[in-house]
Amino acid sequence: GGTVIGSARCQDFRTHEGRLKAARNLVKRGITNLCVIGGDGSLTGADTFRAEWSTLLTELVKGGGITAEEAKKSSHLNIVGMVGSIDNDFCGTDMTIGTDSALHRIMEIVDAITTTAQSHQRTFVLEVMGRHCGYLALITALACGADWVFIPEAPPEDDWEDHLCRRLTE
Repeated sequence: GGTVIGSARCQDFRTHEGRLKAARNLVKRGITNLCVIGGDGSLTGADTFRAEWSTLLTELVKGGGITAEEAKKSSHLNIVGMVGSIDNDFCGTDMTIGTDSALHRIMEIVDAITTTAQSHQRTFVLEVMGRHCGYLALITALACGADWVFIPEAPPEDDWEDHLCRRLTE
């Protein structure tokens, strides 16, 4: 999604001027309904935009960016927010958009390297996505029977490397 097409975390939209420009663009195109699919940044931005909407319209009319009639037609901005985050770290959802497909892809990778690891009697370390949330790592570890899992919510002890190496050579 947004990361690939370059729309993720738009810096301009974090400023009042950026949101003013966005409001003008929507009004000029007659758009009054938005479906925002994203994580914390996208949904926070959408909520800020919603809260400022009437103020933005007033400011645009005063500055001549839109007419009073255009402002009246666009007086209500309807926003639907859908959580799209592979981290599955949003309260109130069973599974966020993207989590299941991320887990599926990770398990494909685990399946692909397991045979190689076993045939060569090697240990493989797999790092998965998740920024500050260990959900994907934890569920992957449970699903594939991993010997070790490190997650941000429970950081490893200082000497974890030595302990891991000792266990692997036993």
